[in-house]
Amino acid sequence: MTQSRVIALERITSETTFENAIAVLNTFQTRKGDKKDDLNGDITSYSINKLEDTKKYLLRSGLTMDQVRSLRVIHIAGTKGKGSTCAFTESILRNHGYSTGFYSSPHLISVCERFRLNGEPISESKFSHHFWKLYKILYSTRQYDNDMPQYFKFLTIMMFHIFLDYNIDVAIVEVGIGGENDCTNIIENPICTGITSLALDHIKILGNSIDKIAFHKSGIFKINAPAFTVPQTIEAMIVLEKRALEKNCTLKIVPNLENYSWSTIPTLGIPAEIQKYNASLAIQLSLAFINSVEKINQQINYNKITNNNDLSLKIFSLDKTKLAISSCKWPGRTQILRGEKIDFFVDGAHTLESINCCAAWFKDCIKNESGKRYLIFNTTGHRDSEILMRPLKKLEFSKAFFSPNISGINNISEQDCRHVHDEIIKKCQNNCNFWGDGGIYVDNVNQAINEIFNLENFQQNKIKPKILVTGSLHLVGAVLSIIDYNLTMISKF
Repeated sequence: MTQSRVIALERITSETTFENAIAVLNTFQTRKGDKKDDLNGDITSYSINKLEDTKKYLLRSGLTMDQVRSLRVIHIAGTKGKGSTCAFTESILRNHGYSTGFYSSPHLISVCERFRLNGEPISESKFSHHFWKLYKILYSTRQYDNDMPQYFKFLTIMMFHIFLDYNIDVAIVEVGIGGENDCTNIIENPICTGITSLALDHIKILGNSIDKIAFHKSGIFKINAPAFTVPQTIEAMIVLEKRALEKNCTLKIVPNLENYSWSTIPTLGIPAEIQKYNASLAIQLSLAFINSVEKINQQINYNKITNNNDLSLKIFSLDKTKLAISSCKWPGRTQILRGEKIDFFVDGAHTLESINCCAAWFKDCIKNESGKRYLIFNTTGHRDSEILMRPLKKLEFSKAFFSPNISGINNISEQDCRHVHDEIIKKCQNNCNFWGDGGIYVDNVNQAINEIFNLENFQQNKIKPKILVTGSLHLVGAVLSIIDYNLTMISKF
């Protein structure tokens, strides 16, 4: 570390504010710009030895593996929908009276979103308290200059401290990348695990075939912890079943949402057809958790082991579950914000399968509506932008705007990436060139929104234009930081 950087860091750490916490946290990132999206800001988090590395920092922070084992965890991996499944699961268990912790990534606007207690992101003051406490312990016990955990690893260790401090009933933990070598996989004894839909993504890290992807994702399977998955391709299921056998755990495919004994089938709070299986996976994970916990409670209360495998059904309520999945909100995923002048449709789809689902969802949403259509698009990492844009070109947009994942407004969470690298600009410009007529490159999403305002005559035209934002969750976050900064799910824009 250079002397000037040391001086700058010492100046920042002398004031333990939230703003300075974000500034220090961002120094833990090893990639700049949109490349950090590949590994949640941690370039080395997927090296094989990083699980032991995570344990090392965890122990140095003052926690033991026994304390981590004391948490009752539901661990969820997958390519598409793992965040939504976590959100559904959290909502179901909270509506059944359990206190919940939910750890997710990436965040849209504020890093506080990654840590949710009983459904709400932690406050900036709570984040600052836990960040500085952990930072000072780890920094003061360094064995060499750069002996600090990187971005995602630091936040994962911080997650364990937060959830243990607040004595929650259940921790719902979303895997960062993959599963086998993800630093969340120091969890040794989850109550149950879940695998959402699998597809090709992060292929430079996880491999370029579904069977390789399935191998990494199923790395979260643990002995005697029931595993659940949505229907998968044959090649994925072969791997998942083999891995479940090796890990000595049961693996079940969840039923369709319509197959439960509803009085009426619930309308999901996170819309889109693909979310039905995510909601069903959440139901099965919640059932497994309740069954496990209540069996333990019965053993404690009555000093005997119950043989009733359906104990959870005595406690589990379909009415509460219906309310939970109907009221569940998960910003940035198939989300509609009806503004005063513009309707926004935002979805962080970034694989071909999820883009196809996004395009179908958007088309269905506006099938009976008029008004011009606009697209704001970007991709990150090594994803093939041209393949992802092809389904979108069929939606007849008046204009398509290609922007880096930058809001264009003063935003604390963006202070690490206000300098846009040339290769990011070049990628956006290449996307614009591929799109052809109607494609426009802009420096940031605020400029794109302003351009749309200039194109629309709101005095004469009473029909609101429709803007689809997709291709990257970070792009979605940049847009939401302008139109719904506090993630209220409402916009007056």
